[in-house]
Amino acid sequence: MFTKSGRRTSSVLLSTCLLPISASASTWDFSNLAIYLKASPSAASSAIPAKKSTPISSNWPKSSPQSATAASPAAPQAASNGRALPSPLDSPPFPDSDWLGFPLIGAPWSGSPSYPLEKALFGDKLAKQDIHIYGWLNPSFNASTSKTSNVPLAYSLVPNKLELDQAVIVVEKQPNTVQTDHQDWGFRFVGLYGTDYRYTIMKGIISDQLLKRNSLYGFDPVEMYGMLYYPKVAEGMVVRFGRYISPPDIEAQLTPDNYMFSHSLMFTVDPYTFMGINPMIRLSKQWSIMAQVTTGNDMAPWSDSSSPNVGLMARWASLDGKDGLWGGVNSIGRGRVRDQHDDLQQIVGTWGHKFNDKLHMMTEAYYMWEYDGNVGGTAIDGPAMIGTGGGAGAFLPGKSDATGIVNYFQIKLSNRDYISIRNDYLNDPRGYRTGFATAYSSHTLGYSVQLTPMVTFRPEIRYEHAYGSNVTPYDVGTRRDQWTVAADMIFRF
Repeated sequence: MFTKSGRRTSSVLLSTCLLPISASASTWDFSNLAIYLKASPSAASSAIPAKKSTPISSNWPKSSPQSATAASPAAPQAASNGRALPSPLDSPPFPDSDWLGFPLIGAPWSGSPSYPLEKALFGDKLAKQDIHIYGWLNPSFNASTSKTSNVPLAYSLVPNKLELDQAVIVVEKQPNTVQTDHQDWGFRFVGLYGTDYRYTIMKGIISDQLLKRNSLYGFDPVEMYGMLYYPKVAEGMVVRFGRYISPPDIEAQLTPDNYMFSHSLMFTVDPYTFMGINPMIRLSKQWSIMAQVTTGNDMAPWSDSSSPNVGLMARWASLDGKDGLWGGVNSIGRGRVRDQHDDLQQIVGTWGHKFNDKLHMMTEAYYMWEYDGNVGGTAIDGPAMIGTGGGAGAFLPGKSDATGIVNYFQIKLSNRDYISIRNDYLNDPRGYRTGFATAYSSHTLGYSVQLTPMVTFRPEIRYEHAYGSNVTPYDVGTRRDQWTVAADMIFRF
């Protein structure tokens, strides 16, 4: 049953993260350890370029390559944003500096930070070609009132345990969309190992590890796509082709791109990745439109469940930078479940608003539906464990739908840290998304701090509740609510 759930990885990458290298890139230099892991903001800024547009993970649907950053906490924002409007938010401390709707054509791309892994393997050879290799490790721990399962909470579905959610490697080249003289190209590959693979897996791409065996840990090539930039189409067009993360959401599968460690209930059960063609066209500084043609959410074209879907979304930002809108049809087609795999249809909208330099919020709402589905959604045929697996749920003839809304409210404390308050609501009246016919709400207070430019710590406390009469979806059907205290760390390399 319940398909969106999952969590571990190797200590070898952790040693890579913790042992920065010398400038020659040929030997390890332990004297640089303080610069990466113990340095003051002023010292760290000399080790990591303090550029606004340097990415942490550059996940377009949530965190644009033009905006996310791993620069020094003390680094000021760059004054110029290329051909784009000035960035409304500070990054750091926030994961993004622009409102949603990416790629943000016309904004500068200054390349990834010179992380130890890339320099150790290649020196500056790849950087000269605008190709970058980097990644992160993401361990976490939670203390829960549940004993067996935290589901439908995501992503830490295993209660009261230390786990490794993500070990990620990224290889990418981003096209230069500031210039308008010539075409450019790029690519992106993201490989993820850990429990979070359960929230990204695509049927037809090594998916038996979840859909047939219900393995707690696994590997998933989350993104594999190419990019072509055409500067003479309107004010610029970027075409992505391949597998990419679903575009609309405030939240994202790749952990550095999120305000908090955990996720809203509504995000947990919506589309995760698509495979297809995805052009983004800039009409002006304020307006862009995106279209996509895919084979349905979380399904490869060659899988026996795939079905043609299309999407059309628009992005608008105010000239003063205080408001941003991003919304439309994420996916629409036949919407009929095939071979016990969801074909989610979704209309979604997001609004970002900046109150002042310290306060901003983001709100997202969606309506989803499909036909002839199953209780709990896509079937996991492996053994039942941690509130997942055990095969398909009961057949649901006709239309099943769900609505969700989430609000994130951020309070900037300094250039290194902030508080985030999240409230979300999910209504699943037939149980086709969560396995239980009920409405839910969750309420989370989180804190995020960059201990160094390479290390982030995010503790939080969360309460969630199911409102259906005599419905107990938590802890494998024994509780109607749940408290969790959790924290994760992000070690970049």
